[in-house]
Amino acid sequence: MQGDPTQAYIRNLFAAEDSALQAARLRHEKENLPAIHISPEEGKLLLVLLHAVGARRVLEIGTLGGYSGIWIARALPPDGKLITIEHDSKHVDAARRAFAEADVSHKIELLEGDAREVLRRLTPEFDAVFVDADKEPLALYYREAMRLLKVGGLLLCDNALLDKRVVDRADDAADVRGVREFNRLAASDVGLAATIIPIRDGLLVGLKLAT
Repeated sequence: MQGDPTQAYIRNLFAAEDSALQAARLRHEKENLPAIHISPEEGKLLLVLLHAVGARRVLEIGTLGGYSGIWIARALPPDGKLITIEHDSKHVDAARRAFAEADVSHKIELLEGDAREVLRRLTPEFDAVFVDADKEPLALYYREAMRLLKVGGLLLCDNALLDKRVVDRADDAADVRGVREFNRLAASDVGLAATIIPIRDGLLVGLKLAT
C-alpha cells in the first residue's frame, strides 16, 4: 500500500501529517511498537465521519501509540471527549506523549486495563465507537459497542479484511474467526446499517439504527 500511487495521491492531498502525527508514527518504529496503526488517509476518513455525525463523545478500544487517537480527538469540539482503552503500559506511555505533543490531552481520558473488563464499567450514549484491538474477542467487543452506542452513532472497526485473510477459507486462526464473526454480526444486525470500506486493511463502518 505504501507504494500505491493512488494512495499516495490521496494521502498527500487530503491527509498530510503535521509534526505531531509524524512524531507519533515514528515513535512506533523507534520503540518497536507493533506496526499496526491506521494510515493517514484512514485517519482522515475517521475525522470526516466523526464530523458528519457531530460526534462529541467517542470510545476507542485499543489505543496503541496514540496515532488514531490524535485524529479522533481533532474531530471533536472543544468540550468533546475521547475515552480510549489500552492494556499495555508501554503503549500507554507512548500514547500519553503523543497526545501531549498534539495538544489534545485535555480531550482524552486514557483507561489502562483489559478492555473486556473496562467496557463493562462504561455507560451508554457514545456517538461513535472505534474498535482497533485484539481480534479473537471481537464478538464481545461488538456486543459492548452496540450497547454503548446511541441511536445514530457510528460503529467503526479497523482491519475488517485482515490482510485479505478473511476470504481465505483455509485460514481458521483465532484472529481470523474473530474478524469474520464481527463482520457477520454487523452485516446481519437489523439495528445497524453497515459496510466495509476497502481502505488500507478495511474499515467497517456502521450506523446504529435502533436499540
